[in-house]
Amino acid sequence: MKWKILHSYPPYYNKQTNPLIHLSMMNWLIDLFTEQTTLQAIVILSLICAIGLFLGNIKIKGISLGVTFVFFIGIIAGHLGLKLDSDMLRYAEDFGLILFVYTLGLQVGPGFFSSLAHGGIKFNLLALALAVVTLLLAVGLTYIVPVSIPDMMGIFCGATTNTPALGALQQTLLHIGETTDSAAAGCAVAYPFGITGVIFAAILIHKFFVKKKDLEVSDESQAKPYYAEFEVSNPAIFGKTVEEIDANANCSDSCVITHIWKDGNVAIFKASDIIEKGDHVLVVCTIKDLPSLRLLFGTQVDKDWNSEEIDWDTADGHLTAKNILITRKEVNGKSLGSLRLRTLYGINCVQIYRGGVILLPSPNLLLQLGDSLTVVGERKSLEQIPSLLGDTVEALDEPNLISIFIGLLLGVILGCVPIPIPGIDIPVTLGLAGGPIIMGILIGTFGPRSHMVTYTTPSANLMLRSIGLSLFLAGLGIESGEVFFSTAFSAQGALWLAMGFILTLIPLLILGFFSLKLFKVDYASLIGIICGSMANPMALDYVNSLIPGNRQSIAYATVFALSLFARIVLLQIVVLLLL
Repeated sequence: MKWKILHSYPPYYNKQTNPLIHLSMMNWLIDLFTEQTTLQAIVILSLICAIGLFLGNIKIKGISLGVTFVFFIGIIAGHLGLKLDSDMLRYAEDFGLILFVYTLGLQVGPGFFSSLAHGGIKFNLLALALAVVTLLLAVGLTYIVPVSIPDMMGIFCGATTNTPALGALQQTLLHIGETTDSAAAGCAVAYPFGITGVIFAAILIHKFFVKKKDLEVSDESQAKPYYAEFEVSNPAIFGKTVEEIDANANCSDSCVITHIWKDGNVAIFKASDIIEKGDHVLVVCTIKDLPSLRLLFGTQVDKDWNSEEIDWDTADGHLTAKNILITRKEVNGKSLGSLRLRTLYGINCVQIYRGGVILLPSPNLLLQLGDSLTVVGERKSLEQIPSLLGDTVEALDEPNLISIFIGLLLGVILGCVPIPIPGIDIPVTLGLAGGPIIMGILIGTFGPRSHMVTYTTPSANLMLRSIGLSLFLAGLGIESGEVFFSTAFSAQGALWLAMGFILTLIPLLILGFFSLKLFKVDYASLIGIICGSMANPMALDYVNSLIPGNRQSIAYATVFALSLFARIVLLQIVVLLLL
């Protein structure tokens, strides 16, 4: 009976006696895909994203294109004649791009400025070198092949997947009275290989240039915490207090004493406790600090304290280790030293885990919601810590949308600020890609200092990024699909495709070779530099699925803004000088 009810037609409907009703339903379905309404835009974009993501998950010989496949499904949809309202299409593209780059900035913000101090200058110089080499190659090709400067600059924008640069190019061409249609067509033709070419280059670099050591990152370059045990044998510190030793240590900002053993027994020490000959101390530091610490304490004990997971319970004997999650908003933005864990509770913090990165537990480190602290002390003392720090996982499940929307607003405003360049009549802007990512980095880094809650769970951040990137690619594909095939399969289009191939692949292979062999950049950071310099979030998303950790994302964010700005400025200079 239930089957008949669920599958029976309404009493007024009969396919033979009511053909108009059946025809009306077909017309409604056709209108849903062809009539340019808000509903139609939602249906088409959702369908393109769903199909693209499904096909992107299919692996062929272990390789899949992931979210990049959404772009190609969008191209097919545009070629088949599916059109969206121009305002809706532009909104989907812009909002998707803004959402992606802003949440990416939030993710890498906590580690961004430390990356500048440890390799960031080198990363940006390599990215700028890539931009200059690619642009010079583009100009040189105009003297070899019959492609005009405006068309070649359009191909350059597509080959480097730099749509903000295309917007700047179009504004510059209009300013000097040149047409922009062919430049936009050149960008559309070169853009697909600009996306996949970076992935292809990453595969080639890995196959031909990368050795096992290139897949690793040095502890020093990432300032990774390093645990070392020393036996006190330096007469200069006999009878000194822990506080005095910390004040006189050359590496006091990055070195923290976490344990002291006296006569073989671990002690709950205070800053006023005295260090004697033969005491053992465990210090968390960086590898570059080891020579100074050997001079300060004496003999380094030959014991490995840097395994993947340190069993602190075993290490401390009668002490207990506990992981505490910071979930109290009152702690957000406070320094670790201001909590006075050692003085008030007899507890040591031995490491801090934030966003996939282990941080040095220095007194000046500002804590953020979501940080995980490994603390060591007596069981009775540890019972007091959850009430101080929170340690309630459910408190982090609620999304902090205020910081998201404030950041999006400020990022868009920053991207629209005109930046005057001497000698160029048209001011340059960071655009909707540059402004939000810079604002995301700033808020992710400095927001907690003003007690602004910027924490989002890794899964929430990943979802926002994926939604934004999918919308951007779907809209861009529809926009490019209308002219893509007609242009790409013409004689002129074939030449443009070849130029795009050269401008994408050759400079990347050159950069990959010299970065790995001459500048000793690890592979993950190199791919982040390439993706950031090429303004290619799609390739970054693909690489993130293959390489664990945040090194590539941090490198991407490190070079993205400067590379984007440099390409926009250099491109406009070339056009104004050569036309």
